[in-house]
Amino acid sequence: AVKSGWRMGASVVRVSYYFVLTIVILALAYTGYVVVYAHTYQTIEQSKFENAGPREVPHLLVQGGVIGEIQVPRLGLKAIVVQGDSHTLLQHAVGHIPETALPGELGNVALAGHRDTFFRPLRHIRVGDAIAFKTHDGSFHYQVESTAVVPPTAVEVLNASSGRNLTLITCFPFNYVGPAPKRFVVRAREVEPSPEPPQGR
Repeated sequence: AVKSGWRMGASVVRVSYYFVLTIVILALAYTGYVVVYAHTYQTIEQSKFENAGPREVPHLLVQGGVIGEIQVPRLGLKAIVVQGDSHTLLQHAVGHIPETALPGELGNVALAGHRDTFFRPLRHIRVGDAIAFKTHDGSFHYQVESTAVVPPTAVEVLNASSGRNLTLITCFPFNYVGPAPKRFVVRAREVEPSPEPPQGR
């Protein structure tokens, strides 16, 4: 009876081990798939965006449709922006939060991105940094005015403004494991683009 119980216990341990191992392998495979898909999507859409000319007719916004490309040159941040902020969309792009302004409009243009992918460089952003939001309708330039850490309930960061502003939102802390408890918010205002430096003779 003792030997039978020992064998049963060993069998349970072995089954549990293989079950956990299977879960770990599937999780790693899924993570790898998400990373590869996001990289492929960004590469393809950036190439299409940068090679396309200006639109001649107004663009109809659809969920998941490409709006443009955001760049923070000093941080090396460059990512395609799509319409919508669902978890699925944010896995492969930066999302434009619905009901907020679009580049070129009066109001608050709000974008969301994951802290462990596209918006991870924001942990090093500084007041005064330049941000460019390029669309098929033109390029819009912003300068960072402030950063803040707020609770997820601080929805006022999405409020409309009387000027032309840009708000970037990601989770915080950046190195937190699991669902982060706070949000990191970058506020910027639209500015005139800097003139091109004179060419040397």
